[in-house]
Amino acid sequence: MKVLVIGNGAREHAICHKLKQSKSVKEIYCAPGNGGISQAVRRIDIKVDDLDKITEFSVSNEIDLVVIGPELPLVLGLTDMLKEKGIKVFGPDKRGARLEGSKSYSKEFMKKYNIPTAKYEVHTSAYDAKENLNKFNVPVVVKADGLAAGKGVLICETIEEARNAIDDIMTEKKFGEAGNTVVIEEFLDGIESSLLCFADGSSLIPMESAKDYKKASDGDKGLNTGGMGCFSPNPVYTDELKSYIKDNILETTLKGFKNENIDFKGVLFIGLMIKDGKAKVLEYNTRFGDPETEVILPRLKSDLAEIMLKCIDGGLREEDLQWTDEKCVTVVLASGGYPEKYETGKEITGFDRLDEDITVFHGRTKAANGKILTDGGRVLAVTAIDETIEKAREKVYKNIERIEFEGMQYRKDIGRI
Repeated sequence: MKVLVIGNGAREHAICHKLKQSKSVKEIYCAPGNGGISQAVRRIDIKVDDLDKITEFSVSNEIDLVVIGPELPLVLGLTDMLKEKGIKVFGPDKRGARLEGSKSYSKEFMKKYNIPTAKYEVHTSAYDAKENLNKFNVPVVVKADGLAAGKGVLICETIEEARNAIDDIMTEKKFGEAGNTVVIEEFLDGIESSLLCFADGSSLIPMESAKDYKKASDGDKGLNTGGMGCFSPNPVYTDELKSYIKDNILETTLKGFKNENIDFKGVLFIGLMIKDGKAKVLEYNTRFGDPETEVILPRLKSDLAEIMLKCIDGGLREEDLQWTDEKCVTVVLASGGYPEKYETGKEITGFDRLDEDITVFHGRTKAANGKILTDGGRVLAVTAIDETIEKAREKVYKNIERIEFEGMQYRKDIGRI
């Protein structure tokens, strides 16, 4: 089977890494890939939003399966285009991807189907949004409605901060057209958890749980990022909590899919806030998470390609997913200044000094003249697996000390709840 993976981050590197272990996969391409992915599979220089070129390449190269990593091509409708050509695609169509593409639509979906979530309001006017802030206590959450690369969610400690956030999003267009509409939401406290589910059109089967760290700095301080680290499993995810989530979130979401005629096939990522043994939905994403993928897929013993095909064709069962009991930790190494202004093109060294049981998934890197250079904000995801979270994190941090690039920054508290 010939597979094309769409994307250029550590998530896609982890997907390629796992797919290479499949007996049914003979050849893997990645568009556009990165410096690390190009060392493992064939890199194709096509941007993720160039739907026509991706479709043309898939047809002319007789690709059997396309795996879409990032949200943008899903929201733009790449799945729809490929399916029209008879190509199997792992990832929801444009209708399903709207759950991530529009936060206001997602919240309305949750409200309609009684899915537990924070109270909210939607505004298309900055003036109205600011006038209605008094309906919320502080802290309050202000979100750009559209896609903002994981950075469009602002937690505001004061009303003045919230007003400024609304201006940044709606007036200054900090996140472009994604800020034409804002969602104002009550702040939920508790323990954040990521739940990724494989979806085959009629069922949602959870993967192993994970905990992501969104804030840039230790102690959950600083600005929101795309994710600075993660570990799996999340110990707050008890049997009682699993039962609550199944009854109140997964079943109600499936009911919504059926009623709204959403044929969802791929991965549904549910961001949860856990408190007092119950969960509320923070957000839906319609693809593998990053960095959740880097800690979940290393724990998967089953054949990923076969799982993906069962999602597309239908008939996926819980017993199709087999997991190791070992724990996994990943820590993201980022460019200095991320998630704000940062420089790229810095040489990365130290790969040859890492322990054999360390896996480094490349995020934003590029290969040039025999060197690996930084090429974005989140550069590498250094990953280890061991019998306990403590042992895995110890491995990761010991090896991080051997990696160097100018301005390198990372959190020191990943793996500690």
